[in-house]
Amino acid sequence: MARLFLLFAAGHGFLAVALGAFGAHGLQGRLASLEDGAKRLGWWETAAHYQLAHALALGLVAWLASARPSGAITAAGWCFFGGLLLFSGSLYTMTLTGLRGLGAVTPFGGLLLLGGWGCVFAAAWRGAP
Repeated sequence: MARLFLLFAAGHGFLAVALGAFGAHGLQGRLASLEDGAKRLGWWETAAHYQLAHALALGLVAWLASARPSGAITAAGWCFFGGLLLFSGSLYTMTLTGLRGLGAVTPFGGLLLLGGWGCVFAAAWRGAP
């Protein structure tokens, strides 16, 4: 699990930086002419911010999984991974397509991210390093 979560961390970290740069340099011009362009660019920035922060969280989970594996740590890793797909993924998709209905998916991603932190807390409470 440790290796898998480290791969997830590296992949999400890479994507967060690449997509954040694309948002700052490639999307601004494209979205500027749209009525809701500023709002959509804000969604993109939020997605990249959360993706980068939780890539680091996945790195923490990878370290914990190698130092002291537990069910809570494994659950945390899967929660962070799924949360990123739903939270950041829905925001990226909404930005590119303008389909606001995808906003209904975003909170479920947020709940998974919260669940990941709750699992890290539970593992720490139980004595993980």
